[in-house]
Amino acid sequence: MRYLLLGMMTLWMFSGCERLSMDNEVTIYVSEDQVFSEPLLKAFEKKTGIKVNAIYDTEESKGTGVMNRLIAESNNPQADLYWANEPIRAEVLRQKGILAPYKSPNAEGIPEKFKDPKGYWTGFSARVRIFVVHKDLAQKPTGVMDYLHPKYQGRSIIANPLFGTTTIHMAALYSLLGKEKLMEFLKGLKENKVAISTGNGESADLVSKGEYGFALVDSDDAVVRLRRGEVISLVYPDQEEGEMGALVIPNAVMLMKNARHPKAAKKLIDYLLSSKTEAKLAQADCAQIPLHAGVTPPKEIKALNEIRIMQVDYAKLASFMLEIQPILRQIF
Repeated sequence: MRYLLLGMMTLWMFSGCERLSMDNEVTIYVSEDQVFSEPLLKAFEKKTGIKVNAIYDTEESKGTGVMNRLIAESNNPQADLYWANEPIRAEVLRQKGILAPYKSPNAEGIPEKFKDPKGYWTGFSARVRIFVVHKDLAQKPTGVMDYLHPKYQGRSIIANPLFGTTTIHMAALYSLLGKEKLMEFLKGLKENKVAISTGNGESADLVSKGEYGFALVDSDDAVVRLRRGEVISLVYPDQEEGEMGALVIPNAVMLMKNARHPKAAKKLIDYLLSSKTEAKLAQADCAQIPLHAGVTPPKEIKALNEIRIMQVDYAKLASFMLEIQPILRQIF
């Protein structure tokens, strides 16, 4: 009996240590740039004592790399949560049954349009799709359809629609305009001699050098160049009454189904969704727009309530992105 009790006590001690260990570590996969995400994760680690094991996406496979890894690991999940730099891949994971619902108390101040209604993912700290315009351009564009105006022929540039946030933007246009009008727009880009760059950063650089008059990019690409003192200005597209508005792309955080450390993962989700985290991301060089009301935005960017926002269903955009791939490949 004495040996039995000793064995039971030893087992209890080891299982208790295991539970303690499990409550004090968490594994997160991250698509947001490491230079911006890592300091926040380190701050969480210091504040809570919970060890954060972070796996970052590479620049070459941005967004798709860790998403594909999560799908491959779905029967034996290694990550507890995922920080995506946009919500479309979050929706893909939800549709594949890889996520678990969690409604963080810190999500209450975030507008409903930026989160899954059942809590499978929640948006925070957004970018907005915006024009960077060279200051020597006499007439500034006011809307996305200005890409097709003859007066700008050969004077504009856009990142390749087959990749990144430009693909998301094309899916958003598809959702608002339909297939035929999207195809007309895409063909019009070629007919009006719109240059195609490798990415938003290259587009912004070529505009700031004066090689092109304007480009549609993400707001963080624009702010970086403003802070360098480059000769550009910003224009929010389609802001008049009845126009489609500017596309806002939030980050998204989500809990993995069958996470090994769900308690610690929920604490990290709460931390990322806090107004304090949004304030830090707003003041960092990524210059992201807070989704919580009352949090000061970057000085170069308008607050969310000052922007006419494109009304899109992020869940549907995930499907639309797949639908438009043949069209994009055909034209580009």
